[in-house]
Amino acid sequence: MAKNIRFEKVYSQGTMNVMEIWVDKETGVNYVFHASGYAGGMTTLLDRDGKPIISPIVNR
Repeated sequence: MAKNIRFEKVYSQGTMNVMEIWVDKETGVNYVFHASGYAGGMTTLLDRDGKPIISPIVNR
């Protein structure tokens, strides 16, 4: 059975204070993830107008 991985990490920075950008391969929506120590959170990545950043979907 093939493993369907929906999210892809496209950017990563840091070790203790981690900042990552993830892309949903089905919708193209970008998410930002930030973790510091034992705490972390994820939210949509927005442009200056407050709209979600959407990447082109490749290999659908």
